[in-house]
Amino acid sequence: MFIKSISYWSFPGGLEGTRPVGEVFSLAKKAGFEAVEVALSPAGDLGLDFTEKKAADIRKAASDADVRISSVATGLFWGKSLTADDPSVRAEALEIGRKLIDAAAWLEAGAVLVIPGAVDVFFDPSIPIVPYDTVHKRAGETIADLLPRAAAAKIVLGLENVWNKFLVDPWSMRHFIDQFQSPWVGSYLDVGNCMLTGYPEQWIRILGNRIARVHLKDFRRSVGTADGFVDILSGDANWPEIMRALKEVGYDGFLTAEMIPLYRHFPEVLIGNASRAMDAILGRGAAG
Repeated sequence: MFIKSISYWSFPGGLEGTRPVGEVFSLAKKAGFEAVEVALSPAGDLGLDFTEKKAADIRKAASDADVRISSVATGLFWGKSLTADDPSVRAEALEIGRKLIDAAAWLEAGAVLVIPGAVDVFFDPSIPIVPYDTVHKRAGETIADLLPRAAAAKIVLGLENVWNKFLVDPWSMRHFIDQFQSPWVGSYLDVGNCMLTGYPEQWIRILGNRIARVHLKDFRRSVGTADGFVDILSGDANWPEIMRALKEVGYDGFLTAEMIPLYRHFPEVLIGNASRAMDAILGRGAAG
């Protein structure tokens, strides 16, 4: 049974980490979501100073709101890449990875979102370009380094397909995951991110049981830039075929709406719109 989830980043203040997580849990539940993906941020309720005691408070807030914590994400790997040329940056990134695993374990989230490396950062040209083969080597080494900690905590390292010019097709992602021969390394499949160069339903069928978590968003191919990300059902994603593929491979876990960017005006309306769109996709009916 699919579990309807939404990203903390979909709420005003989420990307900055300033929105109280308890508020997000309550708003998500009110909008009809069953779970929330939280995010490790530079500051806020899940800042880099996150502790097991803070995690207990957040678990209680989630329980009080009657929502589950679907996973823990972070945007910190963009600025602190696991495959950066600077060894000190890679060391910082590895420490972020360890904190991410610990946070997920304390929150009983089951999985984390990991950007395994980046050839470049499309929205920040000041970050140096790293050769693909170097990224591949370093990413393999750093995931191998994080794996024992993740396995001990029973947390899946969900490697996201993201616009990093690395692991840009499903076969590359599949082979990269398979080298670790571990159930604790999997795919965090982002439906919208697939669409610049491929088809989500094909990614799903090729990755199969390697999929640990799924992000939902839509994309208009004719735009071809980050401006092409749009509301679910507003883009070119073939949602009936995507859902058919997920069922075929036996995936029945969390489906997390990651609605970025926010609306320019009245951004809170986005939450209800995403909920209704997901209800339609899940065959639960769409109110209003």
